[in-house]
Amino acid sequence: MATENSTVVTEFLLLGLTDHAELKVLLFILFLIIYIISLVGNVGMIVLIRISPKLHTPMYFFLSCLSLVDACYCFVFGPEMLLNFFEEKATISFAACILQYFVFAELITTEGFFLAVMAFDRYMAIANPLLYMVVMTKKVCAILVIGSCIGGIINSLTHTIGLVRLSYCGPNVISHFFCDVPPLLELSCSDTSGNELLLLIFSGVIAIMTFLTVIISYIFIVVAILRIRSAAGTRKAFSTCASHLTAVTLFYGSVSFSYIQPSSQYSMDQEKVVSVFYTIVIPMLNPLIYSLRNKEVKDAVKRAIELKPSFC
Repeated sequence: MATENSTVVTEFLLLGLTDHAELKVLLFILFLIIYIISLVGNVGMIVLIRISPKLHTPMYFFLSCLSLVDACYCFVFGPEMLLNFFEEKATISFAACILQYFVFAELITTEGFFLAVMAFDRYMAIANPLLYMVVMTKKVCAILVIGSCIGGIINSLTHTIGLVRLSYCGPNVISHFFCDVPPLLELSCSDTSGNELLLLIFSGVIAIMTFLTVIISYIFIVVAILRIRSAAGTRKAFSTCASHLTAVTLFYGSVSFSYIQPSSQYSMDQEKVVSVFYTIVIPMLNPLIYSLRNKEVKDAVKRAIELKPSFC
């Protein structure tokens, strides 16, 4: 069975978030609002950083890259998810399903790398302020961003190739709103132990590596902040880290709950709820977190609003 062609199943049926017709309209309106806020917020953040000279620093360069990743979530999940609320049978072809997973895995892995890079950036800015602009040059920042994207592609490609090599002989019903690896492994009629091992090794190592980078960076940051004698300096240092810490907590908290749990406690209903959080809610919250808790961003917004009449 494992040697049969994996294209026996030519399409999958996505059950979505609910099968209750009365809830679908409400969920459609809710997620439409969330997608609009997410898209406007993240694109607006990118444009704001681009047009504001005071935000042309490594910290905001990385933030604009994070906003780009979050905006991409809207295009990967938004249109199809919203349309599926009104489809009697929400189907997705085998190729489109695999492509959707590839893009999703690349985005979520790259976002984890970006959060680690941003933690390192905050460490350099606070613990080594005199060397900050010397070390964090445009070239170094570009290398860190490109390296994060390449790391995401390698991790995603590894799991995607593993999924394509499996056989899918039926059933073809995915109890989810998108093509994620756990439900796809459940539907395979091949031996998936190799895929599970790859998931554990690649994704596990990346998650541990990026999370440790964040933890170690913030240990050094806290030590550096405790050495600041000025109360105003201490508050400023903490304020520059508060937004990033909030984003890190939300991201790693939800992803860890979804992927790092005993198989005996695995529930597809829980998985769907958590997936909504890290694929839809967090991309919406990130620009709000960084704008509402960051004085420089709020000042840039005010300046942009004040300049707006002159362009009209």
